[in-house]
Amino acid sequence: MEVTKDLSFVHLITNASLLVQIVMGMLLLVSLMSWWYIFQKMFVVRLAGKQSVIFEQAFWANGDLTQLYQNAVSSREAAGSMERIFAAGYAEFIKLKKNGSKDSGAVMDGVRRAMNATYQREMDQLESHLSFLATVGSVSPYVGLFGTVWGIMNAFRGLANVGQATLAHVAPGIAEALVATAMGLFAAIPAVVAYNRYSHEVGRLSSRFESFMEEFSNVLQRQL
Repeated sequence: MEVTKDLSFVHLITNASLLVQIVMGMLLLVSLMSWWYIFQKMFVVRLAGKQSVIFEQAFWANGDLTQLYQNAVSSREAAGSMERIFAAGYAEFIKLKKNGSKDSGAVMDGVRRAMNATYQREMDQLESHLSFLATVGSVSPYVGLFGTVWGIMNAFRGLANVGQATLAHVAPGIAEALVATAMGLFAAIPAVVAYNRYSHEVGRLSSRFESFMEEFSNVLQRQL
């Protein structure tokens, strides 16, 4: 019973060397940050997808582009990414037509540039913090391994002062060191899974936005 108590998780952390404790603290911090970004990104990506579906349905069901534009402008804070892309393109289209531009190619180039600028801003927002998750997923195991190696080195250095090394002398030091590797994996695995999932979903949204921009450009081209 005494061995179980000595090898408890809390005991291993509190009795680890200072450097290993610092490594564990860093891994715990990045793990908490990762979970915060994971849940934040989950809501952001789901909302963007839902808003895109609702706006696409409204766009193809309602042929009045001016009304759709007015709705997008009046509810800009609640508008989705696709709706903001549409509003940017249609605003540029109206401005160029009012300026009396007769060159349809120049008008459509201006519309596409306006939509692309908004598209890039929206994608930057959707992709925010994904690089952090990728970094945590790739670096955390190595940080944990560094803590483990350092802890094992200290454990074997401590054996130099022991006349006869037994499992009772070796096990606590090695167990303390291996906790760092476990925490590194605990931080890395959710970050990698979340990064792969959200990268895929953001990529699907990007393709959806690009397809809409082409379709909307064709609609405006026909109006010219």
